[in-house]
Amino acid sequence: MDRKCKKSRITKHSKQWWTEECSYSLNNYRISRSLDNWKKFKKVVKNIKRSFFNVKIQEVANKSHGPWELMNWINRHKLPAIEAIKYDSHPCLSPDSLWKALHASFNTALNHQVDTNILSKIEHKATSTWSPFSKEEFKQVIIKCNNSSLLGPDKLM
Repeated sequence: MDRKCKKSRITKHSKQWWTEECSYSLNNYRISRSLDNWKKFKKVVKNIKRSFFNVKIQEVANKSHGPWELMNWINRHKLPAIEAIKYDSHPCLSPDSLWKALHASFNTALNHQVDTNILSKIEHKATSTWSPFSKEEFKQVIIKCNNSSLLGPDKLM
């Protein structure tokens, strides 16, 4: 490396893959403004990015949940705010108004007669049998699960 490059300012970069080698190469180009140094800089960046992302791909491939961990929808989600719940076109801003909305929504059938004869009209289907499993087997499967999201049937072993 020439003396001018060592004295010049090292470029900081926000990309995770950016290295000192990228900075030195960029500074060489900035000092010389030659096409050869530009090509060298582009080649360095290409090689650095390739090696960085190859490592990332290997990390994802070796994790238990695979590429799903890269998706933002498996992370913890904030619960909706109380004001997002509306009842009678008014937002529920207090615990009392929230209670009234929930009580009116979920207890509307309280003390009402229910006709259970409709249940006899439902077609009966064959019941599924579960393979027996022990408490230890269940614990071993649960330990492997991600605790920040709800798992679907494809994530259980």
